[in-house]
Amino acid sequence: MMPGSEDSRARDVVDVARAWRLSEMDLFADLSDAEMQAIAEAAPMREVPRGALLYAPHRPVDVLFIVKAGRVRVYRTAVDGRSLTTAIVTPGQLFGQMPALGQRMDDAYAEMLEAGVLCVMNRSDVQRLLFADARIVARVTALLGSRIAELETRLTDTALKTVPARICSALATIAGSPPTPVRLTHDQIADLVGTTRETTTKVLGDLRDRHYIRLRRGRIDVLDPLAVLELADRLDTRT
Repeated sequence: MMPGSEDSRARDVVDVARAWRLSEMDLFADLSDAEMQAIAEAAPMREVPRGALLYAPHRPVDVLFIVKAGRVRVYRTAVDGRSLTTAIVTPGQLFGQMPALGQRMDDAYAEMLEAGVLCVMNRSDVQRLLFADARIVARVTALLGSRIAELETRLTDTALKTVPARICSALATIAGSPPTPVRLTHDQIADLVGTTRETTTKVLGDLRDRHYIRLRRGRIDVLDPLAVLELADRLDTRT
């Protein structure tokens, strides 16, 4: 990596976030300028470096995070030190410990996977600014429904799909369409799909050799997410 490239990437992320408005989130669509201004003032942008720990169970607090730029990994740890990634939160999504909204962290940790920008709301801000608007409450309910469906899909994948199929599905889903680089380490991908780093490295090497992905320093380029999903379907049998 060239000197200064990390700092340059962080500045680019912040510049994008400044141009990205809360109104661009589905959650806040159709709000008036005055309503948006009130929310923006209550939840000012915070620049957060890569690796920053945003939430930990040993210091719980009711807080709602809105991701404007960057990505957040939510994970849990076992007594033997192993970790399990339960979610990757991307721009436009929210997470945190806010029981009144159905958002719970419980024993989970949250850390920045890359430099980003977050809006942070406390419990009184949420009650005053979000609960007062039935439109937002309805959208939060829909969001929670989609999160539950996503979790059910992941649990099904873990129970029924082979490890290579799970890795293919995870890469294609995270890359999206059109694809963006997957900035996860081999360890993080292993945590996400419930396998070992060694197995993950082997599967990624095979995908690279078959020209489904390109492996670069600090990132994975998924060349054709749809083709990778189709491969996951073909691998979706136990041997």
